[in-house]
Amino acid sequence: MNLTETMQTAVTIARAAGEILLEGYYAQKTIDLKTSAIDLVTEYDRQSEALLVAQLHEAFPEHRLIGEEGAAVAGQGSSPYVWYIDPIDGTTNFAHGIPFCAVSLALFANDTPLVGVIYNPVLDECFTAAAGFGAHVTTARGTAPLRVTEAPDLRHSVIATGFPYDRHESELDNVAQVSAFIKRVQGIRRIGSAALDLAYVAAGRMDGYWEYKTKMWDVGAGVL
Repeated sequence: MNLTETMQTAVTIARAAGEILLEGYYAQKTIDLKTSAIDLVTEYDRQSEALLVAQLHEAFPEHRLIGEEGAAVAGQGSSPYVWYIDPIDGTTNFAHGIPFCAVSLALFANDTPLVGVIYNPVLDECFTAAAGFGAHVTTARGTAPLRVTEAPDLRHSVIATGFPYDRHESELDNVAQVSAFIKRVQGIRRIGSAALDLAYVAAGRMDGYWEYKTKMWDVGAGVL
């Protein structure tokens, strides 16, 4: 498999889904609930996922596909390749008109990440990575390599986190950790999109990130 060509195909597909997000971002939205009152989904999540699944399956018919909103395609044969799809990472932001939301696509072979694409259509930033070929961000000003920071310790670090959707019911969360960290770090940011949190760490905009109970479609692209 040519990973750079695969990545470029994924970028094209992510940008097409981004057009759906842009249309919905400025429109009146119908908001539904999934697992709780803080776990939101919109008609644009579903439309974006439908496009992503259809176009990825057309481009890579042998690959398995797993989407956040329930899409699952088995693929053909016994291919080790699987795409993890988040049609809108940061749906709560999207629903409230906050511009930190993204399409996230990750290709794995068994447990090995191969390709990651994170596209924020509102800010028109596309973060990409392919195993062995580095990571980059593309904006209206061009494409640049990503570089992490070299913060020497927590006191000089801005770190990001998020909170699990079941935090109203579950005792397993990171609230106590946030209280401990806040006195030791330069700053804590809660962006509201795990994919963008990881992209921003890779880009050197933040120094670290932690969160409980994430899924592969949340973090698969960002870990690469």
